[in-house]
Amino acid sequence: MSVIERPAAGAPDVHRRDPAGGRGGALRRWVRGNGLAAVIFLLPMLIAFGVFSWYPIARALLMSLQQTNLVDPAEFVGLDNYAYVLQDPQLWTAVKNTGYFAALALVFGYPVPLVLAVLMSEVRRWRGLYTALAYLPVVVPPVVAVLLWKFFYDGGPDGVFNTLLGWVGLGPYAWLNSSSLAMPSLVLEATWAAAGGTVIIYLAALTAVPPELYDAAEVDGASLWQKVWHVTLPQLRGILLITLILQLIGTAQVFLEPYLFTGGGPADATLTVLLLIYNYAFGSSLSGDFGAATAASVMLAGVLALLSALYFRLTRSWSQS
Repeated sequence: MSVIERPAAGAPDVHRRDPAGGRGGALRRWVRGNGLAAVIFLLPMLIAFGVFSWYPIARALLMSLQQTNLVDPAEFVGLDNYAYVLQDPQLWTAVKNTGYFAALALVFGYPVPLVLAVLMSEVRRWRGLYTALAYLPVVVPPVVAVLLWKFFYDGGPDGVFNTLLGWVGLGPYAWLNSSSLAMPSLVLEATWAAAGGTVIIYLAALTAVPPELYDAAEVDGASLWQKVWHVTLPQLRGILLITLILQLIGTAQVFLEPYLFTGGGPADATLTVLLLIYNYAFGSSLSGDFGAATAASVMLAGVLALLSALYFRLTRSWSQS
């Protein structure tokens, strides 16, 4: 015969359910664990993020289904704005030009910051000065930079670039007034203006590369190019992937250069998708078609989101190997 011992007076009953258990107990433990304080601390940021980020996105989705100029009452038109944009022949011209700009920026503009960063990392003296000079174009206001380069691109014989090329028997060239040279001219200025920020990123990433790897490569008699190929690039693999997708997204949204340099000309040779969206909304000061502009913007955002997802899926194994 077994004897069931009763707990002594004042001793905790281990078989009794914890009154703090269940959903109410979990909530009380979350509050005591500073969960509520964290939410209160983050609430202003969450409200600001919702008001200035998510609300405009939701408002743009709604506006893309309306016919509106922000003055007269909006009229719901469904998918008519999307059909109008897709049937606009200028859209495909803008898509082609944007792809051309992105391809030129990828071929010529993407390697330049990496080459500059590697060269500056090898310099023992005046590295700070070279870094400051590389970053200087980023400090220059974009509009000022465009106006400066527009002066350089003067198509006359006395233009800065035409004068320099004339010394070696070349030119003069029309630059911004030439359908074949206008887009490469924009890419050249955009690369000069944006390369400095990427150089700083690469220089910071290079400091994380173990110096023992370079020492081992030097012992094996590796040249500078071999050290870059077999040591630097594999160590910067993750950074290179991030900067590549950022450049692709940035070039797909190029606006400032074609707007200020050429206005989309000559003969729509520099008309880009974002400039076309601007023309939809503000091309006419009296009756801007904001419905078509937001529809084109939504389509651009959707395409970039799909390309980004595909990009990260295709490069997942390579970035983690």
